[in-house]
Amino acid sequence: MRILLLGGTSFVGRAIADDALRGGAEVALFTRGRTNPGLFPAAAHLIGDRDTGDYTALRGGRWDAVVDVSGYRPRQVGQAMDALGDRVGRYLFISSHAVYERAGLAPGSDESAPRRAPLRDAEQLTEETYGRLKVACEDDVTARYGDRATIVRPGKVAGPHDEQRGLTYWARRAARGGRIALPGRPEQPVQVVDVRDLARLVVRLLQDDRAGAFHAVGPAEPTTLGGLIATCAEVAGTEVEVVPVPPESAPPPFFPLVRSTPLWPGQQRSAARARAAGLPATPLAVTAADVLAWDRERGEPPLDHGFTPEQEARVLAEATGSRP
Repeated sequence: MRILLLGGTSFVGRAIADDALRGGAEVALFTRGRTNPGLFPAAAHLIGDRDTGDYTALRGGRWDAVVDVSGYRPRQVGQAMDALGDRVGRYLFISSHAVYERAGLAPGSDESAPRRAPLRDAEQLTEETYGRLKVACEDDVTARYGDRATIVRPGKVAGPHDEQRGLTYWARRAARGGRIALPGRPEQPVQVVDVRDLARLVVRLLQDDRAGAFHAVGPAEPTTLGGLIATCAEVAGTEVEVVPVPPESAPPPFFPLVRSTPLWPGQQRSAARARAAGLPATPLAVTAADVLAWDRERGEPPLDHGFTPEQEARVLAEATGSRP
């Protein structure tokens, strides 16, 4: 199988490229050539720029499928589809759970849940625009490719090479042990999907030539934020005490994996359709252990999110009335 990835050298795209190559696919990566340029020497590297609309490198060649990892705006997706035309078989678009309406959502919602109104004219990616831009992208891919279109909507993705506001923070923090400040509630449901499971689903959907939309969420066993922190401590061999602190004590813009109560149903989505299509279920403990090992291997560089140790000490002191 010949697979073209629009993006493919960082986190999600990296995992998809790795899975596809391991499975014997012929892979081409369309990137700017700036992020991890030495990765995947077995793949063809096509250089372009989606921000400027430079798709010259895609003028030749034919592929059985394209995986669009880096399309965030309808303009980008439309330009890619124009450049590729009918020289691709299936177009798989990596979307997001941010496409869904938040109000009135019930736990266990599937891919038929109401989506937000599409947005086409915003360039800035914000909490207000991101999901609506993705809705417009989904609509355009489906309109252009019909039953050759596949939409994958990941929840929060975690795993090695994760620079996002998610499991990496909690794996590192739990490994230090002790009292942990949580600007939320331990009983909050939480869904994280291992990036390697997401990659396996994507490649499997291409191999099986499946159309439609699919949730990529995990782990298989429901968990809570408190349970996730406990799992991180268990794999690190530490003991922790979770101390709920006021949400307003968290540094902006948002705290890793913490959600307000009205958003909890969005952390309880159904993965039934994706599981039936081949989404694996890596145990959370395995994902946490691998994230911790990767983070340590890279030297645990400073994170741009979560509490610093000094901030956390102050917040814990204020919450318990003790000195930091």
